[in-house]
Amino acid sequence: MPEYRRLKLHGGSYFFTVVTYARKPIFNNPLARDFLHAAWVNTCERFPFITEAVCLLPDHIHCIWTLLENDANYSVRWKEIKRLFTREYAWQIDPGEERNDSRVRRGEAAIWQRRFWEHLLRDDSDFYNHVNYIHLNPVKHGLVQRVSEWPWSSFHRFVKMGHYEPDWEPAVGAFKIDGVE
Repeated sequence: MPEYRRLKLHGGSYFFTVVTYARKPIFNNPLARDFLHAAWVNTCERFPFITEAVCLLPDHIHCIWTLLENDANYSVRWKEIKRLFTREYAWQIDPGEERNDSRVRRGEAAIWQRRFWEHLLRDDSDFYNHVNYIHLNPVKHGLVQRVSEWPWSSFHRFVKMGHYEPDWEPAVGAFKIDGVE
């Protein structure tokens, strides 16, 4: 069986998908969204990164980060975000699903899927294809009819910066990313 290796480039920009355990829609809860935001900010202060684009859906997150020039360790950031979020979420909302033996041995709650999807962005075209995919995702999943209707997305920041028109609406499926939903 081939061994999966993550590509790491110091100062690189990466697309990520992070999914909740069993795709439970935990981010429908406003308190859960607040916990995630606090974990994100705390982690970014201690392990700096730039959030280029992001979209929070009920059961997963898509985002693009750019790391500092001397850094390629995105895994430590995801570990910290998940850890900080899980601590608050499990304590104040829900301890998560029943844990299997493997999760018990590792001390893991059943709130997040263990792994995450990562893609090193190769060039500007790859970067903007992924940005567009991120912003179109709530429409793709049938959560809203128009991209501008989804409040938990960097789309609105991109409109303010002049990268999109407020009524930007490409066809669903216009931006496909291999291996990502």
